[in-house]
Order: sequence, then C-alpha cells, then structure tokens
Amino acid sequence: MDLIELTWRKAKRSLGNGGECVELANTAETVLVRDSKNPDGPKVPLPRQKFREFIGAVKNL
Repeated sequence: MDLIELTWRKAKRSLGNGGECVELANTAETVLVRDSKNPDGPKVPLPRQKFREFIGAVKNL
C-alpha cells in the first residue's frame, strides 16, 4: 500500500488549535490514523469495526 496516494482528512470539528489533531485515511479494510503534526510518522491501522466502536465510545463521553 502506497501511503502517499491516500487522502488524509482532519475532523470536521478540528479548530485552529496549533495542529494538535489526528488525521484519518480510509483503505479497503482499515482506517489509518496519524498525528497531524508528524505526517511522515507512524500510521496506526484500525479495523473499521474497532474504529466505529472507538468513535461511539468517544461520543458517549
């Protein structure tokens, strides 16, 4: 998988907070997560179902 070809996006609610955000990119099987301050750093792959569970838990905080 060539990560350069992925489309990365920040959260819709991301504000101008100095770049302290995560960015997401979709692949066929996973959602990749990276630190927006370090786009060349590690990319964490999450299976889609685990990502949905994570988002659901965050929304319930």
